[in-house]
Amino acid sequence: MNVKTKLSDCLRPLLLGALFLGTAANAAVQSIDKVVAIVDNDVVMQSQLDQRVHEVQQTIAKRGTAVPPASVLEQQVLERLIVENLQLQIGERSGIRITDEELNQAVGTIAQRNNMSVDQFRAALTRDGVSYDDAREQIRREMVISRVRQRRVAERIQVSEQEVKNFLASDLGKMQLSEEFRLANILIPTPESANSDAIQNAAKQADAIYQQLKQGADFGQLAIAKSASETALEGGDMGWRKAAQLPPPFDRLLSTMAVGDVTQPMRTPGGFIILKITDKRGGETQVRDEVHVRHILVKPSPIRDEEKTKALVQSLYTRIEAGEDFGELAKSYSEDPGSALNGGDLNWIDPSVLVPEFREVMSKTPQGQLSKPFKTQYGWHVLEVLGRRATDNTTQAREQQAMTVLRNRKYDEELQTWLRQIRDEAYVEIKLPGANQAAQ
Repeated sequence: MNVKTKLSDCLRPLLLGALFLGTAANAAVQSIDKVVAIVDNDVVMQSQLDQRVHEVQQTIAKRGTAVPPASVLEQQVLERLIVENLQLQIGERSGIRITDEELNQAVGTIAQRNNMSVDQFRAALTRDGVSYDDAREQIRREMVISRVRQRRVAERIQVSEQEVKNFLASDLGKMQLSEEFRLANILIPTPESANSDAIQNAAKQADAIYQQLKQGADFGQLAIAKSASETALEGGDMGWRKAAQLPPPFDRLLSTMAVGDVTQPMRTPGGFIILKITDKRGGETQVRDEVHVRHILVKPSPIRDEEKTKALVQSLYTRIEAGEDFGELAKSYSEDPGSALNGGDLNWIDPSVLVPEFREVMSKTPQGQLSKPFKTQYGWHVLEVLGRRATDNTTQAREQQAMTVLRNRKYDEELQTWLRQIRDEAYVEIKLPGANQAAQ
């Protein structure tokens, strides 16, 4: 096993971002290489350590921060290489493989994120002195580590229904999942010690502005001319605010308003304020279109070729059109084990979970009618649309959002625990001069 070749581009978190910005550098060619750490069944070489230290120094320098000497960074960088090496070994033992197609897709995605074609991306790497093959190998290894973490860490995470409910009921949950508004404001101030006349005059001024806005006056221009807010010169633009961050009654009031609407003047400690919703996002009702459909699936087999399969489904279509019962024919002929016993009934289903060919035919088939036979990757089908409906999925969507937030939070915690665990359980012998020796 050529370990130097195997680990010469060992992965590291977030390095890709630096690599694709041109901060990576090739390690200097060394006439003599040596092992700096034994890690279970593999090793870390001095050349790998030198290359990674140099790359870290380059990244630090690019931030404008003082770059520490290599001797200061070596132990920390070596520890990172050891943990990454352990994850790659786990991936190899687990049979995790990245296909060329998957790797090509990943490279294409990275190039696209950098506003490049793959050829442009390849040329950029060459200009930065980075081998395209080495970059591909680095991406492949990062993909392996990512999959190892998903398998080993994700399976340790459990989020209960009660945790989801508690989160949704908490102030933090309401804050994170509440809708957001892009707001602009006009403030007519009242002094802290204002008397009733001053307050009344401010109220009249605010109401006059509100009337102008109702008649179509430009909010931004009025804000620049009349507002005492610190955002007046920006046309009153306050940026994005979550509903849960706004004081009553604005939190409830804005939720009932549409983009472009303006509030009536509201008294606040600082004066009278008028708000305009210039945009909004999140928190909206989640409506999902569903279709009630049933189908019959017939698959080609060693004893029934493509033509005979097509002929059979055409025959079934003709029999249903002639009045035979769809459900009974589905029970007798359909080869979809999930629906055959139910007369081919898929019940109410989200079209997005279906293969494109099935989804397209279903969308074009009127309710109560039968489709002509058609083919998908699974075989030949005939389907009948029994109904269509729009379902309010807001509650389920919010629960799913909460589940995602909680899982991500637990994932970060579990990942650190798991990394410490695999490091503690591994046999590691450090041979770097001056470093603390460790054998486990």
